[in-house]
Amino acid sequence: MAERKSSDNSICRNRKASFRFDILEKFECGLILRGTEVKSLREKACTLEEAYARLEGGELWVIGLHISPYSHGQSADHDPLRRRKLLLHRREIEKIRPKVEQRGLTLVPLRIYFNERGIAKVTIGLARGKQNADKRHDMKARDHKREMDREIRSRR
Repeated sequence: MAERKSSDNSICRNRKASFRFDILEKFECGLILRGTEVKSLREKACTLEEAYARLEGGELWVIGLHISPYSHGQSADHDPLRRRKLLLHRREIEKIRPKVEQRGLTLVPLRIYFNERGIAKVTIGLARGKQNADKRHDMKARDHKREMDREIRSRR
């Protein structure tokens, strides 16, 4: 029997990003990887929790992205926490630059996935940090929605 391909081709997601930040804009970037890193990504051996992106010298870099060494690799595997370059069009970088420098917004990697052609992509978000009150408000709204859904199910 043939395997069914899932509709979500995500390798890993940064679930805490939507809790910690308000995501204002999203961008799709390419990611420069070494061979064993691609193999590790295919095994879904990565973490985005502490990762962030930074503009340096007109280039975009992701820092703190952990890609585990390939399980069947040699001793000369990659460094799991090395900085990796993100590929983005120059006009998009120039659109992001003033927002990050002047307004104090942050670039947060939201998810890593393989596109239809098998190329690794990263979705980064232009984000503003939330205050504790905002986080409490979001938790309250989520709890309220959960209670409403529970009530609707019980009435059926």
